[in-house]
Parts: sequence; structure tokens; C-alpha cells
Amino acid sequence: MALTVTLLSSAFIHSRCCRHRVLYPFLGPLLTDSVSKLYSSYRRPGSLPEKTPSWQKFDFSFKKGVDVLKTQLGLLKKETKDHLIGPEGRPLNEYMLEQTRVVWVFRSQEDLNKWVISSDVEIGGKSEVYLKLGRNNQAALLYGTLNTEVPRDGETKYSGYCSMRSKPLVGSFAKKKYYDWSNFNSLYLRVRGDGRPWMVNISTDPYFSHHKDDLYNYFMFTRGGPYWEEIKIPFSKFFLSSRGRIQDDQHPLWLDKISTLGFTLGDKVDGPFQLEIDFIGLINDRAHTEEFAYETYERNPRV
Repeated sequence: MALTVTLLSSAFIHSRCCRHRVLYPFLGPLLTDSVSKLYSSYRRPGSLPEKTPSWQKFDFSFKKGVDVLKTQLGLLKKETKDHLIGPEGRPLNEYMLEQTRVVWVFRSQEDLNKWVISSDVEIGGKSEVYLKLGRNNQAALLYGTLNTEVPRDGETKYSGYCSMRSKPLVGSFAKKKYYDWSNFNSLYLRVRGDGRPWMVNISTDPYFSHHKDDLYNYFMFTRGGPYWEEIKIPFSKFFLSSRGRIQDDQHPLWLDKISTLGFTLGDKVDGPFQLEIDFIGLINDRAHTEEFAYETYERNPRV
């Protein structure tokens, strides 16, 4: 009975004030789509606010809460077992001697669900982007239309981008998890594009809140045509940027705290595009000995 009262009280507090996220792993799946509207400050020009507050549309079920608790405890049990075996649930010798690894492969709708797509529609633009399985379910097909027309809101100056990004790893009880790629030195992809250049984006776990917009970027040039292309990008080539601006203070990519990987198209060319991705993996190229491709220096304390 006490647990029931606690869950119900927490659900009410969570609905009235989003700062209380102690029981979010339990209540998250129980809430309707109106939760996202609480966190979204964007509303299309001319649209009217909702008459009924979103917090009044919550649907709570105690049985679902218990099911979520069982699921989270199962995930915690698996994580504990994998930790006792070794890194990522494998013996230490197998983990240390690994030379290649396939991180993402696209063969089913479940593989596509690990990714999210976005475009300048979020800021009022007109670009369109879609993601589906390719021919014979053997690849992911990212396609759409790029439109650089700037929205007439009086604030936005640039527009025209489409992107695809992996979802962050989440452990038991909404705990953050990261990819550890420290055993590898290059990103390895098999793609087939239409000749457009793409930006490959890697985000890491920021230690400070003002670093949340930091990204490591590098270019991926597709040649077009009917043939597949295998691309290898050393991690030493990725440069640091923040909100689209290359930073003066550069440092190597932190390979042990990888959060997400994504692709962005923004070449300012209106028209259709498409990119097929067979798999995304890692490789340890022993012929590549470069540690970092860019100049590093100490920041002037007077600046």
C-alpha cells in the first residue's frame, strides 16, 4: 500500500513539476505523448496554445509501473553479470585482442529504430528527410529533399540541413551508458551515396553543461554511381566544433565516452538526395600511427 501511495504521489509531482525525475524510469513509459510537449518550447507561428494543460492528460497504471520495475531489474541483473565477466560482457583477452567491430548494421526495422532523423523543419524550414530499409532489407536508405529557403520569422538567417543520429545508450533505471572505442583508431563504413558530401558527427559525454553543444566532425565524400564505397576515417582527423563553429582549442577525441554518431547534409544545394548505409564499424589500422592531425597549444591566459 505504501508503495502505491508513493508511486501515485510521485506521478502527481512529476506531472506538475518536471524537475522531479527520481521515478522517471518507472513513470516514463506510462505517460502519453503529451510529455514531449512539456519540454518543447517550439510552436509554429499562428498556432494557438492548447486549451487543456498537458499534465491533465497523463494516463497512469500501477500494473504498468510494476512491469517497468521488473524490466529495469532484469537489465540491472544482466549488466552486473556482464561486468563480472569482463568489458562489455566478454573476457579480457578477447576484448584486448579485438581488431574489428561492427557497431551498427541495418537489416530490420529494429535496427532503424536505434536512429532518429531531423531537418530544418524544426526551425520552420522546408527540407524533408526519411529513413527506411533499402532493397531486400540489406541497408538503410536515408533520402529526402534539401531546401535552403530561410523561414520568414525575422530571426533565422540560414536554413537547409537534414541529419540522422544514433540514439544514446541507456542502461537500467535510465542510467547513461557510452561506447568505448579506445581499442580502435578508425571509423569504417560501407555506403553508397549520390555524390554529395556529408558531415560525420561524434558526440562525447560533456563534463560541463556549456560543452553540451560540442561535436567532433569530419567530412565523408560520396562518389555517386551504382557501386558501394568503403570509407575509412581515422579518429585523429576529427576536429572539435561547437554549434557549427570550429574551435581554436583543439584536442583529440575521447574514445572511451562516445555518446552518439550522426550524419548531416548541409551543402547548400537544393534538390533530392539519398544515402545508403550497409554497416558502420570500427577498425584498428596498425599502419595509421598519427595521434592527432591538428595543432594543439596552450591558451593565452591574457585572452
